[in-house]
Amino acid sequence: MAKRFGIVLALLLGVTESRAERGGLTFQSGVELINLNVCVMDGRNRFITDLAEGDFTVIEDGVRQQVSLFTRRRLDVSLVVMIDTSASMEAKLSVVRAAALRLVQALGPADTAEILQFNERASVLQPFTSDQAALAEAIAATRAAGATSLYTALYVALKDLAKQRKAGELRRYAIAVLSDGQDTASRVTDEQVLELARKSEVVIYSIRPRSNELPVDGKAPGEADYFLSVLGRDTGGQAFFPNGLGELNGVYDRIAEELRSEYSLGYVSSNGNKDGRWRRIGILTPGRAGLQVRHRPGYFAPRGQ
Repeated sequence: MAKRFGIVLALLLGVTESRAERGGLTFQSGVELINLNVCVMDGRNRFITDLAEGDFTVIEDGVRQQVSLFTRRRLDVSLVVMIDTSASMEAKLSVVRAAALRLVQALGPADTAEILQFNERASVLQPFTSDQAALAEAIAATRAAGATSLYTALYVALKDLAKQRKAGELRRYAIAVLSDGQDTASRVTDEQVLELARKSEVVIYSIRPRSNELPVDGKAPGEADYFLSVLGRDTGGQAFFPNGLGELNGVYDRIAEELRSEYSLGYVSSNGNKDGRWRRIGILTPGRAGLQVRHRPGYFAPRGQ
């Protein structure tokens, strides 16, 4: 039975590769494929892009898994660019706009992006499009006022990305969020955002420039840093804390480079139990010492009847 399944899956992947040559990577929607975006760096924080399928070992809850899909091709990206436009951002928006535009301009022709600004409300200035002029116009339209509803905005962005998914299509889904402050106005909690993010297969990059801050509503600045760090870790992304706005271009350039440099791995779990439990994933490169591998740390199993 296992051998027959392997043959069927090999045929499936053959179809996948041929479609990839035409620009779209797809898989059969009936297969419970665990998709992973994997970033590999060396000790100097440089991206490693020359690894082969055999260089990776995937482990789920201590059990080695058989890699069923592997590609170094750059997958198309659906990206939400989130910009904090609360009142504290007024003097900083010109720099932030320029950096966000730089990120958008690094996208490929088949990529799409959404521009979302947030203060006490989350407002989509430009729905998903690949039109660079429309995206640039939306970034230029950002205006600062009001409080900060970071959690609500992230929740909205995750829901918007979920609507972009098409059955059987392999794309990368990512959020790049810039905020200089702590949440002061959301109706959802940080735990609700984290729970949704862990289920969404969306990579989240957050940027929070360092500044001299006082506690807001009893929350120390470190609480915001901790939330963003956990959000990055649990989605396979990263939190950046640049020393001021002067480093923003470098951060956005780094995010764009990472989106171009990731590997895509997929496997069908050897654990067929549909118990809804969290399963921990580890990815190793045993033949290449000294490499750092970043990916989402796990997933929730499907829940059966």
